[in-house]
Amino acid sequence: MVKGALNVLFLSPEVVPFAKTGGLADVAGSLPIALKRLGLDVRLVLPFYRIIREGNYEFRSILKNLEVPLGKENLRANVLETQLRPGIPVYFIEREDLYDRPNLYGNPGGDYYDNLERFSFFAHAAFRLTEALSFKPHVVHCHDWQTGLVPALLKGPYGDIPTLSGVASVFTIHNLGYQGLFPEEKFPLTGLPKTDFFHADGLEYWGKFSLLKAGINYSEAITTVSPTYAKEIQTSEYGMSMEGILRRRSAWLHGILNGVDYTCWDPARDSHLSAKYSPEDLVGKARCKASLIKQLNLDPSLAERPLLGMISRLDAQKGLDLLVQILDDVLELDIGLVVLGSGDEQIQEAIQRAADRHPGQVGLSIGFNEPLAHEIMAGVDIFLIPSRYEPCGLTQMYALKYGTVPVVRATGGLDDTINHFDAEAGTGNGFKFSRYESKAFYASIQEAVGLFQNAKLWKKIVANGMRADFSWDRSAQRYLELYRSVMERPALERGKIEGPKPNRIKADR
Repeated sequence: MVKGALNVLFLSPEVVPFAKTGGLADVAGSLPIALKRLGLDVRLVLPFYRIIREGNYEFRSILKNLEVPLGKENLRANVLETQLRPGIPVYFIEREDLYDRPNLYGNPGGDYYDNLERFSFFAHAAFRLTEALSFKPHVVHCHDWQTGLVPALLKGPYGDIPTLSGVASVFTIHNLGYQGLFPEEKFPLTGLPKTDFFHADGLEYWGKFSLLKAGINYSEAITTVSPTYAKEIQTSEYGMSMEGILRRRSAWLHGILNGVDYTCWDPARDSHLSAKYSPEDLVGKARCKASLIKQLNLDPSLAERPLLGMISRLDAQKGLDLLVQILDDVLELDIGLVVLGSGDEQIQEAIQRAADRHPGQVGLSIGFNEPLAHEIMAGVDIFLIPSRYEPCGLTQMYALKYGTVPVVRATGGLDDTINHFDAEAGTGNGFKFSRYESKAFYASIQEAVGLFQNAKLWKKIVANGMRADFSWDRSAQRYLELYRSVMERPALERGKIEGPKPNRIKADR
């Protein structure tokens, strides 16, 4: 049994507010804060990307010329530190040629060609950092394929290092669609002995190797970001060819629902809104709607009619293909539509053409605009999330807090968080459809628009949603219980694989 604070090393390729491409960053920036409230000593490590360098943050240099292996070479890195919140250190691995780039993982032409080098270096650097700081974690919590190498390294070359011996690893899958696949000839860059790790029960994957598979196979526990997604990814429909591996490790697979940071997403204190409001006083929501209509040059009469919204990556995974198929029919329901996002050019053009055909009804903003995202969440009446698959989803939870009624497809975390409204019982917080079909999506939109005409029932469904609590505290408690369970598992059961041991670290303080 661990005495004193439980030490957790949190490894993520992105963390809010420093660097973000998706919901992973929100989780990595919020969960450590909730864990700290439970008394854990949580420390984060991520690469020092250009976007972080150019941000308005204060750093202090804590290590220079830290030796880090990459294949047969030993390279050097600097380490900078800041705080996520008081008492939560964040360490940044600085190496200009690997991380000082315009984007995190690639550009519109595809992934960076050396992503294996970039994230293999990151994994080794994180371990060398713990040794240099004499920080012994009890658990290393890794996130997505970019950190998938970490559990394997703990079972191999780093298993006997004093600060890492006996450390348990937890690996979280945020989106199974990103698998970190690389050609066999690059395997030496991982630092793992090929004989012990390049096989069907290790990293090998149809002649290549997968860092996601490494995280799944070698961690003490695997988590996903919702209970339903944990079940879905063990099926051929959602498993993306990893379902067999996940079924084999199903006893170690846990679905823990993501939470919401209500310090950022709460209409009672949201600085981005033209008016604040709460469940007890919704006058401000009507003002937010009027402000949004004016800002996007929509028909002023929409103030009295349903205004629908989407904030999303514009691609088929998010269900935008379904929306495009029924767009004209939806707009014939005498509603307005606001869309914020970027992605597939054909989808963007289809929405723009609909806007041209229905002047004053459609507001389209390409790109990402954080203040506008908050204004849309507060200003629309109905929020659309027709995803083909959705590991967790956060926007439906934001929508509930903002008194905006979600229409979602029953998949992943959407299914876990949204209950279909029952008018007779007065229960439920939104609308769901199951089959991935445009007709089913349209029928749910029709149902929501129809309910909007009944002021009494609409007030009820809005109140139900605003009362929901998806704060991080409950999820953090689940993670704490999981950390304790993997630590208490016998060391022999965790096991390790013999192989070459890394050289001792060198660094200048």
